Amino acid sequence: MTGTAGAQLATTAVAGPAEADWAAAEALVRALPPTARVLLICHVNPDGDALGSMLGFGLGLRQLGVRRLQATFPGPPEVPEPFRGLPGLDLLVPASAADPDPDLVICFDAASESRLGELVGRLSSAGAALVLDHHASNPGFGTVNLIDPTAAATSVVADELLTRLGVTLDPAIAECLYVALTTDTGSFRFAGTTPAVHQLAARLLATGISPGDISRQVFDTRPFGAVRLFGEVLVRARLEPAAADGRGLVWTFATLDDLARHDQRPYVLEALIDSVRCTAEADVSCVLKQITSGEWAVSMRSKGAVDVSRVAVVLGGGGHRFAAGFTGRGTADEVIEAIRGQLDAALIHPDA
Repeated sequence: MTGTAGAQLATTAVAGPAEADWAAAEALVRALPPTARVLLICHVNPDGDALGSMLGFGLGLRQLGVRRLQATFPGPPEVPEPFRGLPGLDLLVPASAADPDPDLVICFDAASESRLGELVGRLSSAGAALVLDHHASNPGFGTVNLIDPTAAATSVVADELLTRLGVTLDPAIAECLYVALTTDTGSFRFAGTTPAVHQLAARLLATGISPGDISRQVFDTRPFGAVRLFGEVLVRARLEPAAADGRGLVWTFATLDDLARHDQRPYVLEALIDSVRCTAEADVSCVLKQITSGEWAVSMRSKGAVDVSRVAVVLGGGGHRFAAGFTGRGTADEVIEAIRGQLDAALIHPDA
């Protein structure tokens, strides 16, 4: 989605799921016969919320008796190192091995169909498609859609549906959902951290999982090569104080050559935005991560003055007001120029 319509979508208030939506989702799952084939899909380059929500829900379905169950994501079948200890990894199959025509496909944390990559065809080949997400820019591409922009993470939506289905919250499911919740709230630092978020975290911790061990693995463990890579990429960061009508823009980029030189996998770059967004002089921060020659995965953050989801939607992506992304094409300078050109229009006014 591009242009004015996309920008309008990103800024229009979207209500959470109606009771009829929850009932329809519950009915889809409860109607599954014992022989049903269920395929779970999360977005390309999965983060903690995507993987944690998908695997936690998959373990819940297994508890309900669903046996012909697969989980997958587009792109290389590589789980980022911080998440390689998650319960439920045995559910994962490469995208190439995913059931071509499942009875039900369930999508997690994908703001648009484009985020499903080569798996997007499963939406039409499946008997039904259920979408669980929390991105306001999500157009609702499933047969049934549970999209709650007020939720701090997709795991919040997944937990609600599991509860309605009568799934018992055990430590394995809780660990998956806790990883999902902590990653998308930035260890409970972001604005979406409500009392309800802490109440959910308390329920998850009550199963006996260790928040200290999880935090060390997810947030505080990084290969030395990644540390060196971050330092090199941060040296080339650029500050543009006049951008966004004087609110400021800070940005940097990482290339495939950078990754190869330090012998690192692309997933290590997901945490790089946190080292850039702390810049005091800039409201907006961007990190460009090279995918191929002339193609970049772009992560954007805002401290509150700019609605970066408006920028992302206009440029073909999506996300939240203060955290969004898209796939950029061209040189790094050309991608930044495209972003720069949208920032003024995305300013948030006090009465908005």
